[in-house]
Amino acid sequence: MVVLSASRDIDAAFATLVQQRANALLVNTDAFFLTRRNQLAALEARYAIPTIHDLRDYAEAGGLASYGTNLLDAYRQAGHYIGKILDGEKPANLPVVQPIKFDFVINLKTAKALGLDVSATLLARADEVIEWTATECRGRSQPLQGRWGSTAAAEPVCEI
Repeated sequence: MVVLSASRDIDAAFATLVQQRANALLVNTDAFFLTRRNQLAALEARYAIPTIHDLRDYAEAGGLASYGTNLLDAYRQAGHYIGKILDGEKPANLPVVQPIKFDFVINLKTAKALGLDVSATLLARADEVIEWTATECRGRSQPLQGRWGSTAAAEPVCEI
């Protein structure tokens, strides 16, 4: 386990992981890591450490894979919940709601760069397989789709 408290610690943490001969890495999301997902993806590639994250944003940035809550569905659930409260329900009387939809995203380009063969079975189970980076998509004639479905999103991904 490596604990970080500042962005300057990230490079040193990856060097430590290499010294400890880490075979893989699991990164839990918080605001600190989310804002540094591109830096993390670059270090994961530089040190060839297969990494799984809990938000699809990391796989879109170049991480190997992600498995976690579908945020669009979670926000939809939250809106439904808030609607009940605005309609007069007492929050204390409402049941606890947990995420019900999860996304499994594999970045195939990253897997190939790491020398990993991803089985057809695993690819079939993925909700999305990323074969191009957002930068590569910008140069293609294929339409772009943002993460919320708009074509003007800041982080487009190729339609596949």
